[in-house]
This record gives sequence, structure tokens and C-alpha cells, in this order.
Amino acid sequence: LATERGPLMLCLASSSPSRVELLSYTPWEFSTDPQDVEETAAGTPEEAVCRNALMKARSAAQKHPGDIIIGADTLVYLPARHLKLGKPRDAKEAADMLRSLSGREHEVLTGICVIGPDGGEQVRCDTARIWFMDMTDAMIDVYVATGEPLDKAGAYAIQGRGGQFVSRIEGSYTCVIGLSMPLLYQMLRPYGDALKPSR
Repeated sequence: LATERGPLMLCLASSSPSRVELLSYTPWEFSTDPQDVEETAAGTPEEAVCRNALMKARSAAQKHPGDIIIGADTLVYLPARHLKLGKPRDAKEAADMLRSLSGREHEVLTGICVIGPDGGEQVRCDTARIWFMDMTDAMIDVYVATGEPLDKAGAYAIQGRGGQFVSRIEGSYTCVIGLSMPLLYQMLRPYGDALKPSR
């Protein structure tokens, strides 16, 4: 599948430091080109993350013809209250989100879109289940004051200070971080050895 211009290049349509770090662990070289698209939470949680990932990938694909584009989106869903939680707008909303998750089970959904050099699109979703311990207001306030929750779906980072509140997880840890690596590897498998290796 390598083109005449050489091996296939990956392009991540995201500025998320966590996604960039996860992709850096792969054996492939990649570039990043964050896309400013209007995300939506309409529909089911799975529909929302898949739609957002697709929009990001399609936007980047217009600028990187011939590359393999990766778009991703993550959402926290609290089934008990039918709440879809994206990134909080401010510290108060972050604290409110964490209070709603305290002592409860929730789901983290990450949608991934891969657009191939021929324009073919794959869109899939991975889901992990998370259980939070009971948190006091003081614990929440201290965590929110660190600033970590402010740019994270559901107002916490499992790979950071927010991991202290997780009592149990079922599913992919990297799905919760924001880029399900087992799912991404499956989606990139058709390109085999054509991907440009990292230096």
C-alpha cells in the first residue's frame, strides 16, 4: 500500500497531549494537525463520539491528501442520570461533574475515525466502564484547584491525579485516556508495513 512517494504517513487530527503521547508509543512516525470543528453531543453517546471523530478526520483529510488520518473524540456517560459529560467550561462545572460521578459507575466512550489515502473511512467506538469511590467536597475542591480537570472529558484524567478516585475499571485503559490503542491497531492493520516507521 505504500505510494510512489514513499511510505504512508499518519496524521493525528488532535492537539490532545494524551493522544499525542499514546501515539508516540507506536512504531510509526506521525504528524499532528488539530482541527477546530464544532463538536456535538446529539444522539446516543456512541453516535456523538463517532460523529465528532469523523468530522475532525474529514477536516484534516482535506489538508493532508494521501496520508492516513486519525480523528478521535471522548465522552463520559453517566447512565444513572443519562448525563453526557464533555470538558467542563469552568471550575464550578468541573466540581459539579465530579460530584455527579462520586460513588457511581460510568462509561467512557472513545470514537476513532481512520481515513485512508484512498479516502476510505473507518469509524468505530470503544467503551470502558469506570467505578469511582465516594469523594468528599474537600477532595473534589483540592483536585479541581490543580487545574487538571478543566480540559478533560468528565473533569478527570485517569492517568493523572484523577486516577486516585478510580476504584475499578473494565475495558481499555487507553480508551479512558482518549485513544483506544487496541482498537486503533485493529483499524490500522490493513495498512501493514506501508506505514512510515518512527526514527
